[in-house]
Amino acid sequence: MNDNEFRIKLKLNTVAFFLATAGTLCFPQILNLKDNILGFTNSIFAVFVWCLCLYSVNWSLHTIDLKDRRGWVIAGAFSFLFTTAMLFGVRLDSVENVDFKDWRLWISLPVLTCLFMILVRKFWNFLGGMEERKARLSRHIKLPSAPKKATRYIDLFTFLFLFVCWLPVLLAVYPGFFVYDAQDEWLQVASRTFDTHHPLVHVLLLGGIVCGVHKVTDSYNLGIACYTIVQMGVVSGVFTYLLHYMRQRKVSKMIRVLALLYFAFFPVIVMFTLCSAKDALFSAALLLLLLSLLDLGRDEDAFFSVKKNKVFLVLSGTAMMLLRKNGVYAFAVMTLVLLFCYKKNRKKVMLLFAMAFTMYFLVNTGLTVALHAKDGENQEILTVPIQQLARTYKFNKEAFEAEDIVSLHEILPEEALALYNPKLSDPVKILFRNSAYEADKSKYVRLWLRIGLKKPLSYINAWLMNSYGFWYPDTVIDVYSGNTVFTFTYGESSYFGYEVEEPGYRDSKIPWLDEVYRRLALEISQEKIPIYSMLYSPGGIFWCIAFVFSYVLYRRKYHLVIPYLMVLLVWLTVILGPTYLPRYVLIFWYGLPLFAAMMLNEI
Repeated sequence: MNDNEFRIKLKLNTVAFFLATAGTLCFPQILNLKDNILGFTNSIFAVFVWCLCLYSVNWSLHTIDLKDRRGWVIAGAFSFLFTTAMLFGVRLDSVENVDFKDWRLWISLPVLTCLFMILVRKFWNFLGGMEERKARLSRHIKLPSAPKKATRYIDLFTFLFLFVCWLPVLLAVYPGFFVYDAQDEWLQVASRTFDTHHPLVHVLLLGGIVCGVHKVTDSYNLGIACYTIVQMGVVSGVFTYLLHYMRQRKVSKMIRVLALLYFAFFPVIVMFTLCSAKDALFSAALLLLLLSLLDLGRDEDAFFSVKKNKVFLVLSGTAMMLLRKNGVYAFAVMTLVLLFCYKKNRKKVMLLFAMAFTMYFLVNTGLTVALHAKDGENQEILTVPIQQLARTYKFNKEAFEAEDIVSLHEILPEEALALYNPKLSDPVKILFRNSAYEADKSKYVRLWLRIGLKKPLSYINAWLMNSYGFWYPDTVIDVYSGNTVFTFTYGESSYFGYEVEEPGYRDSKIPWLDEVYRRLALEISQEKIPIYSMLYSPGGIFWCIAFVFSYVLYRRKYHLVIPYLMVLLVWLTVILGPTYLPRYVLIFWYGLPLFAAMMLNEI
């Protein structure tokens, strides 16, 4: 070792020492210690953390390319956002407020960002090494393609296997999870009184099956079970297609088998597949759209040369938009992105997306007119402003002048404002006066802006509290805590509805299995298991997806960026929603095997 190498090594060791020490000192800022900081500082655990940080940072600095500016920029951006989420999230979760004057926050942010940035770069190197080894191996090994007839049998087996594995759970929770607006959707069909609050396609499908079967059998439970079975068939078909797609792309057999078992048994997949909410069908349509976008990104000329590919994109995009309104916004932004990215085939891209939007508007408008569905509700799109005004009114009432309070009460009465829940907008927005707002929208927009200029931090905290479960991994989903529904009162967890709303009722055929799912839905049982708990965390899986997104961007795998971007666009729409629940980002779990295969360079 010459003098220059020695000096460089000494500098890196010094950097590692000080960064590991500073990181250990700042580490409690991302731990939810509930003010018991001695649990970390006066503990041997802190010594272990310091040793691990020192070893990891020192090892990473000596083995990564320090001159790769592009890699540092992308890793730095990811690490900065992740660190910000952790620092903000722990404060929101513990005291429901981010104190932007807290000096510990602003010291910890750069220190932990640097620490995570180095570790991210090292892990990227590890993934890159795996890709190179796989590429060398693939030059010598050619995987045989399954005969067409055998492929059909594999697909049939996959479909039936998933369906059969879900059946015992259906019997356990019979007639299925009839929850999350299910009663409202059924009532629209039963009373022939429709509105556009819920997607009319799903209203007709759910309500039509339940009412139709009841008319024939005089059993609402059987109607709910029939709808659940139909949904099971659709989702099983989509998962079968995904596994078929992975097999065509030569994804390793081990990954495909693990994906099959994951789809068959992982509780989040099973619960929402047996749930009447529109989220399962929406996520299934979105998953098909991701596969279409993946094909488009791989080879745009080949994609547009096959008619089936174009039809598939249009139909999957239309179905997704028809099943959730936020899908329309995400699809619109994705249209602009693709028009920018695929200049060579811009006209073809524009035509396909125009066809999808045309089909969506024709079906949606046609159903609205045919069913005389009422429109005019503004609460959903105004969720964030409503929460911001309600929070500021509760904690900073002095920001409102006398005339401001009068204007506020015209759209949000005092009894609504008194129900402010920082994690859930429903109690306030349900009493929002649409008629008053429609009469003079500009007046209330000016009110919102005026109060926001006075108390911007209150507005920021209101929005963060409503959405932090989507980006803070350690969140316990308890947004409905204390709310009484048909058969129970929510306690420590609101992870899943686990309800059979009227006119149905729970009639379990396998009580012990029913109890297993009740605990998963309403108790914090899985959150008590380290690492495994992250598989249930919307925030945890989001950061895994964001990590892979940044990695494929760094590796210039732009064909993989597009599907990830579509998922992130959907995520951006839900963080502006009424609360954070796993069902709003169900695509995280439905698409997890696909994301894993993309990360491991299997697709």
